[in-house]
This record gives sequence, C-alpha cells and structure tokens, in this order.
Amino acid sequence: MMNMSVVSPFKHTSESRFRFRCHKDIPCFTRCCSNIDIMLTPYDIIVMKKRLGITSEEFLAQYTYVEADQKALYPFVFLRMHNDDIRACPFVTPEGCTIYEDRPANCRYYPIGQGTLKKSLNDNIVDEEFYFFVKEEHCKGFEESAEWDIESWRKDQGVNIYDEMNREWKRILLSRGIPGQRMDEKKQAMFYMACYDMDRFRRFVFESGFLEKFEVEGFVVEQIREDDIELMNFGFRLVKYILMLEETLKLRT
Repeated sequence: MMNMSVVSPFKHTSESRFRFRCHKDIPCFTRCCSNIDIMLTPYDIIVMKKRLGITSEEFLAQYTYVEADQKALYPFVFLRMHNDDIRACPFVTPEGCTIYEDRPANCRYYPIGQGTLKKSLNDNIVDEEFYFFVKEEHCKGFEESAEWDIESWRKDQGVNIYDEMNREWKRILLSRGIPGQRMDEKKQAMFYMACYDMDRFRRFVFESGFLEKFEVEGFVVEQIREDDIELMNFGFRLVKYILMLEETLKLRT
C-alpha cells in the first residue's frame, strides 16, 4: 500500500500549481519505480496485456499478486516487483520504462495522487474527485523549473482516458451494499474474473450457460465478443449485480 508518510496532507483541485520535471539526467531517475506497491485497475491490465501480446491470464500469473481489503474483502491486483534488494519494477531499466506509453494510471499521475470521496450535495450523494502530492525524500523533480497546474499535468501524462475508464470501477469500490456484508470466496472469484481476467471472463460468458440464464441485449453480446473495453464495462454490470448494488441484469423467465 501507499506509504502515507510521503503524502502531503492537503486536498488540491485541478487548478493547483506546482513545479516538477523528471528526465534521464536527474539523479533520482527511476528511483520512484522501486520499493513501491502499484495497484492496477481493470483498464491498466487491458492496456498492459495488449502491449505485451499475452492473455490476461498470462499477465496476471506472471506480473501480479492479489490482496483483499479488510472491510469488504474486495480483491485488488498489484504489480509484482522483482525479488531483489530494491524491489525494482519488472518493466524498468536504467534507460527508463520499457512500456512507458502504456504504463498504469498510478505511474502516469506521479507525483500526484488522485482520490474520490462520497459527499452530499443538494440532497444527493455525488462523487468528489480530489488530488494530493506525493513527495518522496529522494525525488529531485520538485526542484526543477517546469511549472504546471494539475489539469495540464494530467493532459501531458495522458491520464484523462484512464480516469474515464476507471470511474465506474471506483464507483463500485465506493458503493456500499448490505451493511456489514463481506464477499464470500465465490463472489471474490467472480469479482476477480469480471474485473481483471478479461480473456477468461469472455470464455465464461460465451461458453458457460451464462447467456441462457441472463437476458443480455443483443448489441451488447456482439460488442463483448471482441471488444475488451465493452467486456470490462459489462463485467462492472455483473459485479454490481452480484454485490446487490444495482439490478443491472435480469434473469430469464
């Protein structure tokens, strides 16, 4: 998990300004890529497994490990670091990141973190997104002269599409089903497959009796045959159904 001692304890908006630059000539280059726990989102996994040309099953087995949160037992996927003294990222070399164009959202945001809270607004519950700075002792990037606001940094790092793709997943994590309910092993396994293991999830949908049990729109069936993004979004529908958050699916009569 994130080392909270390096997190600046202030909430920031997209207009907050800061100075930062990372480049190969800076003395701390790639140090932020070691001894860190990087949680991967469903969209991260789709992008990375396509970059590597392997299946989601192969990617998850080779590059990740799973931890469950203590409250609801949601399974979270983390990037597995090398088992060496510095716990180096498997994709980082002295020259930099070998998958830089397809790096995860957490890497893109650095040295900024992004969070979401539920808040009450005009008798409605809405999601409030906010930002914070991660200031590690070794990082010299804040001493550089390049100036940004958080919104221009997000655009420069290509993080907008990641936020868009991850928003529904975050809503699931922030939702609350039956008070005190914790996922059993069967629901954990379904959550894991539907959110992270897209190739196995596709086989489950089309090769089991799933489509005989549930009513699924014809256009959705065609979309999820080939499109991992549509399949990911359909997986979110299934997760909300099994967690009793929303009636997103209907059983056939």
